[in-house]
This record gives sequence, structure tokens and C-alpha cells, in this order.
Amino acid sequence: MPNKSIFNMKEVKDITLTKDDLELLNSKLGLRCLFANKKIDLEKALIDIKYELRLREQQAELVKLQAWAIENKKKIVIIFEGRDAAGKGGAIRRMAAHINPRYYRIVALNKPTEDEEGQWYFQRYVNKLPKPGKIVFFDRSWYNRAVVEPVNGFCTEEQYNRFMSQVNDFEKMIIESNTYLIKFYFSISKEEQEKRFEDIRKSDLKRWKLSAVDEKAQDLWDEYTRYKQIMLKDTNTEHAPWIRIEADKKTEARLKAIDHVLNVIPYK
Repeated sequence: MPNKSIFNMKEVKDITLTKDDLELLNSKLGLRCLFANKKIDLEKALIDIKYELRLREQQAELVKLQAWAIENKKKIVIIFEGRDAAGKGGAIRRMAAHINPRYYRIVALNKPTEDEEGQWYFQRYVNKLPKPGKIVFFDRSWYNRAVVEPVNGFCTEEQYNRFMSQVNDFEKMIIESNTYLIKFYFSISKEEQEKRFEDIRKSDLKRWKLSAVDEKAQDLWDEYTRYKQIMLKDTNTEHAPWIRIEADKKTEARLKAIDHVLNVIPYK
């Protein structure tokens, strides 16, 4: 006896569904997306299903990419920059979800120690660069000194200027050491950032994510914008260009970022 569909065309009045749409909605994934919220929204459920299916395809390709990198001893560095709550961490988690954890690392460095403050600025990041066959995801990177630090008074003008004069050559040296370097900037609107901050404040599970620096981000929006624009202009080089991702819609931003990685690294 054939399985009875939970949905059929007669039951659906607000949206026109194709046969393929109905099959998606009646799948295990479809039912999970459909009943994820108290109020059933067929259109949103279909968007979520198609996102999940596309993401799974991309994640399978990332597994192949990693296998190629391991076999050919390639080094891969992927930088995620952007304003607070731009979705950098979520994008990294999706990229790393199914690849071999022994061959990748996520780096999110804390404030420099006293010893690190006396070192060459890039030294602490050099120590985190990948060995052959490995991938490193930077959840913020050396570009802290290009935006976050000057905006919040965590570095001097001299330190900032020195960084800006050295960073392009530093990245060229990384690339010349047989390393793929990809730089993402996740861009969100001021309204979207405030909305995400408010969601974090209301969540007992996410409240820890909001730091003192985050709390000042809205008031310092214009200063962040000024330094961000200088960074994107002066450090957008031929050998290490910035890939700007519009990130107000998290799901679209994640797919675009993964697509770019798959397209620029010749793993096939």
C-alpha cells in the first residue's frame, strides 16, 4: 500500500506547489523543516529545505577538497572578517561540519599576552598557520589591528600604520609558501546587527557571546565603517583580494562563501 502524503494539492490554498515541492515537503528533512516553528509556513519550509540540501552538497565537496589537500600537502588559510554578529562563526561551523577534525583548526585568538605584545605583531598568527595538508579558519585574524583595535583604542596610531604598511607583504609571503589564502568580509546593515544583538541578549544560551566591545559596536558604527573602508581598499591586492559577502541573510552568506572556496581551490 503506498505511503499517504501528509500534504496534497487540495489542502494547499495559499501557495501553488509543484509535484517536486510536495515530494520535498513530505521527505524526512521536509517534515523537520515544516514543523520547526509553531506556525506552519510552506514557503519558508521550502526555502529551508532547499538550503539544507544545497549545503549538504557543498559540504560533501568540502570533504573532497580536504582529501585533495591532505594528499597533495596543500596548506589553506581562510580568514573571516566582519562586524560583530555578522555570522562569521556560523559560516565557519558549516564549512567545518563534516571535514576531518584532525586536519583543520579554528583560530579565534584572545587579547595578546604580555609576551606577545612585545613580539612582532604577526608572530602570534604565524604560529597558527597550517602545516602541509591542513586547513586553518581564522575567526577574525591579524586584521583586528586594521579595524577593531584602532576603533576601540587598543593600539596606537603608530602600531596601526606599521601594520598597514606590512600586511600586504606578509600575505604575499604566506601565499608564496605554497598556501591558499582566502579573505572573506561579511557585511551586515546596522539594523540587522542591532536585531542580532537583541536576539543574543534575550537568549540564555547565547548571552555569553556579547562582549563589552560588542556592546559599543552600534555607537561606534561610523568609526568601524571608516576603518573598514580603508582596510578593504588598501589591503585588496591582486594576490590576496577581499571577497565581500552580503550577510544580512545568514543562509545565503554561508552558501556564497562555501561556493567561493570550492571555486578558487582547484581540488578536482
